[in-house]
Amino acid sequence: MSARFFATGSLTALIAAAAVSCGAAQAQQRLAYGPQYAPAEQNDQSEDAQLDPRLQRQIVTYNGNEARGTVIIDTPHTVLYYVLGNGQAIRYGIGVGRQGFTWNGVQHVARKAEWPDWYPPAEMVARQPYLPRMTAGGPGNPLGARAMYLGGTEYRIHGTNDPTTIGKQVSSGCIRLTNDDVIDLYNRVQVGAKVIVLPQSAPSRTAQRAPANERLSSNAALSSLY
Repeated sequence: MSARFFATGSLTALIAAAAVSCGAAQAQQRLAYGPQYAPAEQNDQSEDAQLDPRLQRQIVTYNGNEARGTVIIDTPHTVLYYVLGNGQAIRYGIGVGRQGFTWNGVQHVARKAEWPDWYPPAEMVARQPYLPRMTAGGPGNPLGARAMYLGGTEYRIHGTNDPTTIGKQVSSGCIRLTNDDVIDLYNRVQVGAKVIVLPQSAPSRTAQRAPANERLSSNAALSSLY
């Protein structure tokens, strides 16, 4: 049985070129009293309905041994599972790292953020000088509606303003969902939740802790990757 939740995201041409990168960026967690963003005007179909049926959010049978609340990222099949328990999981379509940028390992959700700001790093700006130097959190932000930061690594699970990238190998290692789906997942996942990233059939990297000056902190400017 499929679970359907209707909201909309947006496509922003200005930052479309940034969609293939997960380079270091600074992000600040929005405070509870900060700007709030209502869903954009609804289209005829939700983001989820526009995806290949395999990538649409749905409840599926899960016969593994992982505990309720565990996140499993199936990189080669571009899907993510959130374990519900009692033999079930929610499956979401995702976009994953492009060739040479996949990774695998076990991490945990270290921090969560709503509508994070995005600051392209200097090396990305050097390659793409037309990028904005800062994109405030909101519908036009390449990080999308929500972000979940993985341990002390450079990776995160986040939304996207380009749902056409779901099901594809497009990033430098971060995992993306439609904004509809990342909001749903964000509301379920707890800080500290276990995240298992399965390897590609080809050799992939094992996630490493970021340098000390880039480790994630909930009370400081953060260095992370898109």
